[in-house]
Amino acid sequence: MELLDIDIRLIFAIMNGKVSSAINRKLQKNFNAADVNLTPEQWTVMLYLSEQDGVTQQQLCNAVYKDKPSMTRLIDILERADIVVRQTNKLDRRANTVHLTPHGREMKDKAQKIALVTLREALKGLTMDDLRTCQSVMRCVFENLTADGRR
Repeated sequence: MELLDIDIRLIFAIMNGKVSSAINRKLQKNFNAADVNLTPEQWTVMLYLSEQDGVTQQQLCNAVYKDKPSMTRLIDILERADIVVRQTNKLDRRANTVHLTPHGREMKDKAQKIALVTLREALKGLTMDDLRTCQSVMRCVFENLTADGRR
């Protein structure tokens, strides 16, 4: 592939997080407008827990690509807001599992509607083929950069 044939500024905008930042800003704006007191980061954790409730903090770190101290702070905030609860892992008392509370599930449902609106705004004008191609390319880039198994 000849690198001069691609828009290198666009590639680096995608790679350095500008697209992600733009989506997160829009999602935060939409959350605020709907009076949903969440950040995109918190939303990501809630969404994962809605699909995989009762995982360890380390599993959450791996799933949402956060380091342990950041995840601990994030869970602390969500716990104070009665969105999640930590429970001692029955198999390993040194570890905690994290669960959505009933209030967290209600918030997740409300936030998910807003996230879908945001996603529709972000993907406007793209075809399903465009999205499949983009997903395939981003998966390949991610796998290339994490091939050694570290995150």
